[in-house]
Amino acid sequence: MIGLVEVIEYVGTFAFAISGIRLAAKKDFDLFGAYVVGLVTAIGGGTIRDLCIDATPFWMQNANYLIWSGAALLFVMLFRKYLVRLNITFFIFDTIGLALFTVVGIEKTLAAGYDFWVAIVMGGITGAAGGVFRDIFINEIPLIFRKEIYAVACLIGGLVYYVCAKVGLDMIFVQLLSALSVALTRIVAVRYQIGLPHIKKEQDGDMNG
Repeated sequence: MIGLVEVIEYVGTFAFAISGIRLAAKKDFDLFGAYVVGLVTAIGGGTIRDLCIDATPFWMQNANYLIWSGAALLFVMLFRKYLVRLNITFFIFDTIGLALFTVVGIEKTLAAGYDFWVAIVMGGITGAAGGVFRDIFINEIPLIFRKEIYAVACLIGGLVYYVCAKVGLDMIFVQLLSALSVALTRIVAVRYQIGLPHIKKEQDGDMNG
């Protein structure tokens, strides 16, 4: 029987793969290139997490993640005109993947016996690292390093998970509230253009003394 975490992971894989494939399609990648970008977006963060916690990467034990990435490619092929044209579609699927994978990363790290602070960090890596690989593959500055709140949303989701678990909420509510906090943090940040301060660029005169 499929567990709840596995269901969350499948949905997150599908959503994240769509976000990667959608951007690859916009840049006119061929089908193989688009699939690779989508797959790496979906499994990149979880692979880093599993290597850090000394576990076999999850996708090497279950081919369903590759299949779900393929389903995402088919989905984008069928609805390419709408997905590529509407910028909001990338944001929606990327936010869903970010929120769900943050929860998965936290739970798998805790299950491996690590402390909660490690789980929060691994949740952030699981949620955000795939997007970094995606942006590098399509020759963009990773979104995590630019204007939008991204990894910080994962950390907020991890803190919400910790608080909810400590007060003894049912695990389904813990997962739901953690994922919602990630999604809402990113939505509010983008809607109101909230971001972290930037390091100011030096003027040529300042650099030359």
